[in-house]
Amino acid sequence: MVISLCRSDEAADLIEVLAVPYRATAAYRSLLQLGARALPAVRAGLRHGNADVRFHCCRFLDRYLQPDTLADLLAMLDDADQRVRITTLHTLACDRCKEGSCQPEEAEVLPRAMELLAKDPSAHVRAMAIEVVGRFVHGNRHAAAAIEAAVQSDPSSAVRKKAGWYAPGGAIHGRSAPGRPRRAVASPSGDG
Repeated sequence: MVISLCRSDEAADLIEVLAVPYRATAAYRSLLQLGARALPAVRAGLRHGNADVRFHCCRFLDRYLQPDTLADLLAMLDDADQRVRITTLHTLACDRCKEGSCQPEEAEVLPRAMELLAKDPSAHVRAMAIEVVGRFVHGNRHAAAAIEAAVQSDPSSAVRKKAGWYAPGGAIHGRSAPGRPRRAVASPSGDG
């Protein structure tokens, strides 16, 4: 079911519907259909009193992140709800979901992600912070040190394991190295 409102404040109305558990999925899909036109309402929704609304607004920005919404998104790293912090970190780490080409800058996101990796009380948040810090591990010694610290001392075995994948020598570290040559695909004739 897709919710369709015909008024000019359609996106703002959909933001309010995100707070209703049994209607949130349909409202979220309708916001996605509005695309970037919904950004002003989504930005306002990031400050909503209901954590479900803030969570869905962060999810929306995973698709429609714009340079002028980045500061709003970064503020969500301080949200009291761990789902909001996790989704915010995913939005900062993930490239494949984005409609546009907004890439958060290292100076804007890395210090906050390293802080969450070191200090957030939620193991799930720390695990997602690894993905953000891992984006910069090849060119930033502080990022590499933060990952190594998580491998050595995070209280969660799951976080330590994931950090190991992003640490130098880890599986994801090796695959994500800049300039890493792609494996050649053999031609059907066997010529190479």
